[in-house]
Amino acid sequence: MIALSLAEIAAVVGGQTHDIPDPSVEVTGPVVRDSREVVPGSLFAAFVGERVDGHDFAPQVVEAGAVAVLASRPVGVPAIVVEDVQSALGALARHVVGKLGATLVALTGSAGKTSTKDLIAQVLSSKAPTVYTPGSFNNEIGLPLTALTATEETRFLVLEMGARGIGHIRYLTGLTPPRIGVVLNVGTAHIGEFGGREQIAQAKGEIIEGLPEDGAAVLNADDPLVRAMAPRTKAKVVLFGESAEADVRAENVRLTDTGQPFFRLHTPSGASDVTMRLYGEHHVSNALAAAAVAHELGMSAEEIATALSGAGSLSRWRMEVTERPDGVTIVNDAYNANPESMRAALRALVAMGKGRRTWAVLGKMAELGDEALAEHDAVGRLAVRLNVSKLVAVGGIEASWLQLGAYNEGSWGEESVHVSDAQAAIDLLRSELRPGDVVLVKASRSVGLEGVAAALLETGAEGEVAAR
Repeated sequence: MIALSLAEIAAVVGGQTHDIPDPSVEVTGPVVRDSREVVPGSLFAAFVGERVDGHDFAPQVVEAGAVAVLASRPVGVPAIVVEDVQSALGALARHVVGKLGATLVALTGSAGKTSTKDLIAQVLSSKAPTVYTPGSFNNEIGLPLTALTATEETRFLVLEMGARGIGHIRYLTGLTPPRIGVVLNVGTAHIGEFGGREQIAQAKGEIIEGLPEDGAAVLNADDPLVRAMAPRTKAKVVLFGESAEADVRAENVRLTDTGQPFFRLHTPSGASDVTMRLYGEHHVSNALAAAAVAHELGMSAEEIATALSGAGSLSRWRMEVTERPDGVTIVNDAYNANPESMRAALRALVAMGKGRRTWAVLGKMAELGDEALAEHDAVGRLAVRLNVSKLVAVGGIEASWLQLGAYNEGSWGEESVHVSDAQAAIDLLRSELRPGDVVLVKASRSVGLEGVAAALLETGAEGEVAAR
């Protein structure tokens, strides 16, 4: 964070100083909410959680080097006491962002947010110092914490914004007002909470409503609900996609033999070829969004293509591809799942597994509300249509819907199986995998299927899967 004195911080957040001998002492390190992340010069934000109260760690974090605690009550060590720590954190982020000379890029969408954020960050980092959201740290707490890591040297600040209702993104853009806003797509993720795709579109479009007139709204030309957002902004509208009407578009899209996208990138300043390191054709749209942002910030087509071709995944459990010593390939995409990302992952699996046996180890997609049965059934059916060799549906009722969809789509009595939990899936795969097989592991985060991928990657001295 840029250096600020405790007195300045107290004034910004409307707090009272307690047990602070010298209010001119500066916070020079990061603002953190995890006591394990404290370094000398930090400010520790004490949140009260369901199981842990951050205030209880106040003496420990000060001893570890924190300058003070941002707290909702006195804690017996240097503290700035406020009525609400979350609101104070947001006010501090808004103040710091206002002092920076950085260009803020904010993005949202139903699917692909984190992967696209990672691509934008890597492309812009090739041009100038860039700070970006770690993982999917995209809510009312994670976003200000990310913004507060920016310094005077930061030129680009790339922020992922999530929403679980109308008004959430409007609140986030109030904390960190972007100059470039990106909307990737409107799908069915969290549709149970929103009530419908139109409501999701209303929420996602908030990201472009407050853009300045000299800013840019980067919108997906291939998604009608996103394209229809254009009248909601006074900023310049930049379209990306495979549509001929897109300002930044892809032509000659194909997958390599390893399932990695190749395409010809066209921008208003020129064209260049891109061969991505990521897996799956769905990353083409993500790459085009990143290219549109980079073009607006002055990068040439050649510079953008070079950066995209070298970009990898910066976040865990998102299409992580690892080959075991015995030739079995594990694709760990277990961080999250929704219908759109499930379909994209299955297509990527099939592209990677040409001539090999393919396994789709899938679990529940959460927060689909009344659409849950139909969407799980549809994913099971798609696995059959794509000729996935075997579906392993893991978990409770939602997994049974996956398996039933596959069974009803074709004669898949032996090609689909429903198992009760992750351990049962591990046991099945250990007994049946053969060298050369490709295994996709994917479900909503709450299912915890990353444990399946981890177990399959634990190999013994002779290349056999080790017992846990």
